[in-house]
Amino acid sequence: MRASPPHYLLFSESRTIRFTHSMDATDVVGQWRFVLESLDGDVVLEATDDENEGDASRLELLAVVRGLEALDQPSRVTLLTPSRYVTHGLRFGLDEWRENDWQWERFGEMERIKNWDLWQRIDRAMSFHEVDCRVWRFDVAEQSPPASHLSRRPSEVARRVGSSRQQPARASDSGRSGGVLSSCRKVIQDLLYRCWLGNRKSVSAQAA
Repeated sequence: MRASPPHYLLFSESRTIRFTHSMDATDVVGQWRFVLESLDGDVVLEATDDENEGDASRLELLAVVRGLEALDQPSRVTLLTPSRYVTHGLRFGLDEWRENDWQWERFGEMERIKNWDLWQRIDRAMSFHEVDCRVWRFDVAEQSPPASHLSRRPSEVARRVGSSRQQPARASDSGRSGGVLSSCRKVIQDLLYRCWLGNRKSVSAQAA
């Protein structure tokens, strides 16, 4: 009986920071981060980096690309991202873009899709890995600044905010993309349990 591929949770997030030097000068820099965890909750790999650009959609993709490319063997991956741009592209755009050589029709002309180079890398990674992408947004009443979310593990943040009552939170200058790692403990445990059940059903089917 062939062993099932390892199953990981991939948490991804990004943010942008604006530095105002004067009334006429503002610099925008970006940061992406991913955390790979096995189903038992152990951190397998965590990485973050700064980029000299503030394009939110590109930062969101970079976090996913680096996370998928960090896996050294074919795996099942449950991707947790706050980005609807990433989720919509994975679910509805990827196949069509590939067939059209990473172009789409705009005003009667074929043009390269935005961030086509990163979408190509995601497509290559998905030829090795089975990816289930889910959008997760948790607006918690008591939140730390985005920088503190980027400096902690998902499980650590979950313990901190697990008892907070959920309320709508104000959007910040981070491009509304810093919330995925502030998930509550109950939701993370529920997800892990469902992934575990999926593994058991897969093993039972193979044994039969």
